[in-house]
Amino acid sequence: MENFLEIGQIVNSYGLKGQMKVVPFTDNIQRFSKLKTIYIEIEKQLKEFKIEEVKYHKNNILIKLENINDINVAEKYKNCYIKIDRKDAVKLPEDTYFIVDLIGIEVFTQESVLLGKIIDVFPTGSNDVYVVKNELGKQILLPAISEVIKNVDIPNKKMIVNLIKGLV
Repeated sequence: MENFLEIGQIVNSYGLKGQMKVVPFTDNIQRFSKLKTIYIEIEKQLKEFKIEEVKYHKNNILIKLENINDINVAEKYKNCYIKIDRKDAVKLPEDTYFIVDLIGIEVFTQESVLLGKIIDVFPTGSNDVYVVKNELGKQILLPAISEVIKNVDIPNKKMIVNLIKGLV
């Protein structure tokens, strides 16, 4: 499992005093207000920053970090990803998972037939859809509903599914 979870991307500076505009990757953007520390990935290295202030603007976050006090410094972080330590992540309800934990999981039928690995997850409104790709490049789209997803074992990177009529 990943120790750090991606929660947003810095897309621009905002104002002249070092604020940054962040596109969130989380369902609940209000959770940014509860964070004290974030990590920014710069050239595959994580650098820790303390948060001074968080504001909300439309569906984005405006964040002010300690020791970043002008637009020129803030601009250097444009397009960088924001991560948090897994220990600071929200507690998920039962049968919900972080996308990063699902990517790469092997998917099997109830008859132990390997369908492939999850390569992507996308929301559809009512439920997520898991994109499963096999060795030959064939993709299967699996709705994340209890009728289809029977067991998810994150530590062992394995998922068991029931292929209902019409999925394959």
